[in-house]
Amino acid sequence: MNEIRVRFAPSPTGPLHIGGVRTALYNYLFAKQHHGQLILRIEDTDSTRFVPGAEQYIIEAFQWLGITFDEGVHIPNNEGISYRQSERKAIYKQYADFLLEKGRAYIAFDTPAEIEAKRQEIKNFQYDAHTRMQMCNSLTLPADEVKRRMEAGEQYVVRIRIEPGEDITVHDMVCGDVVINSSILDDKVLWKSADQLPTYHLANIVDDHLMEVSHVIRGEEWLPSAPLHVLLYEAFGWADSMPRFAHLPLLLKPVGNGKLSKRDGDKLGFPVFPLEWHDPKSGAVSSGYREKGYLPQAVVNFLALLGWNPGNDHSELLSMDELIQFFDLSKCSRNGARFDYIKAAWFNHQYLIQQPDEAWVPDFDRMLQANGIQSTPEKEAEVVRMMKLKVIEYTDSEGNKKKRNVSFVSDLWPLTRFFFVAPDSFDREDKFIRKNWKETTAQEMRSFMEVLQGIDDFSAEGQKAVVDPWVEQSELRPWNAWRICLVGAGQGPDMYELSAFLGKEETLRRMQFAIDTLG
Repeated sequence: MNEIRVRFAPSPTGPLHIGGVRTALYNYLFAKQHHGQLILRIEDTDSTRFVPGAEQYIIEAFQWLGITFDEGVHIPNNEGISYRQSERKAIYKQYADFLLEKGRAYIAFDTPAEIEAKRQEIKNFQYDAHTRMQMCNSLTLPADEVKRRMEAGEQYVVRIRIEPGEDITVHDMVCGDVVINSSILDDKVLWKSADQLPTYHLANIVDDHLMEVSHVIRGEEWLPSAPLHVLLYEAFGWADSMPRFAHLPLLLKPVGNGKLSKRDGDKLGFPVFPLEWHDPKSGAVSSGYREKGYLPQAVVNFLALLGWNPGNDHSELLSMDELIQFFDLSKCSRNGARFDYIKAAWFNHQYLIQQPDEAWVPDFDRMLQANGIQSTPEKEAEVVRMMKLKVIEYTDSEGNKKKRNVSFVSDLWPLTRFFFVAPDSFDREDKFIRKNWKETTAQEMRSFMEVLQGIDDFSAEGQKAVVDPWVEQSELRPWNAWRICLVGAGQGPDMYELSAFLGKEETLRRMQFAIDTLG
């Protein structure tokens, strides 16, 4: 096999969609598995849609995810190669001229108004072999008239000349052979005099050839363009070096039909962008996986299994090295992959609990400070240890109460607030409190306080050594009432561990407050 060279070529028109991230990931896995190169190329030929900051956003997103490139806009090179299409104008003009000279393309002067008028005149109009002789182009105008118009600065486009009646076969590594008859294709615009820039179709073919790309791995939405691209390779005489194609299945909505969109994320409460995006025009802020508390390795693992899986012999939890080892384009599904955002949270939980407690501390500390609480890294790590395997309750997008494991550091706040903030009231209607605080409970807690007051070693072990014999002797069961005193609800860790964390003084203070309040 010749050297593997693949590329990811986004347009800087806004934040990178999570579907684009998956495409880039598959390119990365394929390249690394075959000891090849991955190129980051910016396709900015549509100057009207350019968004400031989008290119840097794309680069930062991949840095966070751990997807590295061998060549690209952000990597210096000694050959003077530009990986930004807007900086390669002169190159594309040469190739457009080549197609004109070979008769595989022609110049068209039709204005937008003229094309719109033709659409009104002809139902389902498209600019193709059946209609081009009715239009204003170099096939219908005398050569001297074409020359005169060009010299006068009249705007024009270069269109590919597609002849009807030819079956075009796209050999696709995912979809199999796709055969399209050229009669249904239109004469796509390849180059525009207005901005001296090519369209996507010309630019990506020329760049892929010059950059010696061996495989084009991209989203399924580009499959309808593939026959045109095959024709362009043939027109340039590059059929023998044409890259192999692999068109990946779409990411589908979690519910309903259609492609995953930002609206789905907004409705159901999950991000569709890798990083938070601040729109420079509207000022709107869109959430990102990084800022939501996802670990990059969890996002990578989750995305890799949307549309591909390594088989039943492997765990769902796969490191980047394992993904590189097992990845196989031939095992990609031909059907769209439904985006399961609940599963994404599950992946994050799995990776989060593998982290040492200390690794949770920076995010946990920021969360505490945002709530006006100052603590120490040692205390915070201790709380993480006690609470990271707990279950949280949440309300889904339809208002249903559900439970799940702690999947983000931010999940810990409602579970751990009582470690740092004492109860200041009690809900007498709470089921747990009604069940466990009776008329005799206050007196039982006073007796229990006397036992705790006499303990010198207030560690969990020190308390247990004194309290367990007292419980057995007194036949009292103080645990749930004690939990009400210290937590204010029926949640929390082992009571000895919680009491040791709070310390004797704070434990006794909270118990006295509960006695005074609940009676």
